[in-house]
Amino acid sequence: MTLSAGTDSVRQSLASFRQEREADWKAFEALLARVEKRAPRALSEDELLSLPLLYRSALSSLSVARATSLDSALIAYLEALCLRGYFYLYGARRSLRTRIGDFFLHDWPAAIRDLWREVWTSVGLTVIGAIAGYWLVASDKRWYDAIIAPSLAGGRTPDSSAETLRSVLYGGGDHFLSGFAAYLFTHNTQVSILAFALGFAFAVPSVLIILMNGCMLGAIFQIYAAKGLGFELGGWLSIHGTTELFAIAIAGAAGMRIGTSIAFPGELTRMAAAARAGRVAATAMIGVTVMLLFAGLLEGIGRQTITSDLARYSIGGGMLAIWISYFYLLRMVRHGDR
Repeated sequence: MTLSAGTDSVRQSLASFRQEREADWKAFEALLARVEKRAPRALSEDELLSLPLLYRSALSSLSVARATSLDSALIAYLEALCLRGYFYLYGARRSLRTRIGDFFLHDWPAAIRDLWREVWTSVGLTVIGAIAGYWLVASDKRWYDAIIAPSLAGGRTPDSSAETLRSVLYGGGDHFLSGFAAYLFTHNTQVSILAFALGFAFAVPSVLIILMNGCMLGAIFQIYAAKGLGFELGGWLSIHGTTELFAIAIAGAAGMRIGTSIAFPGELTRMAAAARAGRVAATAMIGVTVMLLFAGLLEGIGRQTITSDLARYSIGGGMLAIWISYFYLLRMVRHGDR
């Protein structure tokens, strides 16, 4: 008899609690639904002013519900409602345009500056690999077949005549050249992805991939230089190469950052160190995809139609200057740093 009376009392209290406050909850929920789907301008001035009042009322109801151990479903509903209200009223809200602008103006350049040691290490490894590839092929041309895959060689070998090699450089938009350019872009994209993705293995695969990519560059350069076409090949590659090779260097740097953080976590756990490095590396890799898209446009259009060596070097050098200025000088110009 006493238990039944107590249960009835609780039910009456819950019903009374709902009756007194549910109208405010529903009003708050309706306003949040409208403003989340559209924008603050969808509400009138009075409705905007009522949002913080209704939010505090919902918080008060949640506090009472928890203190008196009312219906668990009601408590869950109020918690979700208050959480929505908190994120809308106090959470950081940025439009897609703002987020994209912040990425290109702040996040991406900051990530590259943070990776400066790894980036220039990656550039150095590329140079070392190129010198090694050049020297190996120059000392024994059989190394060329060991370094360069047939699909990448495109029929070019150390035994190719100067006329054959020159026709590739100045062949215009013929089918072979367009196909080779597409293959080269795909190859370099794969190199970038692998250099980043395999970095977790203490950065060793990233280092080896960057070195091998440099070896391939040096091997191809040697067969052209041996026929007196080294300068011409440099111009042919520079239109897109300064952007593409820089992107590969950044991808390798991102992989190295993750790998070295796992190998040498310092005071952090390995998982925490990898997570911290991953945030910077992932931001850099998003930017790498942008650079590769630019390189693809330059490769697919500029390199096929521009046959002047001077123009090729000017475009390639100009793109390199733009990237370096964007990554390392933009902050100084924007904030007036010296």
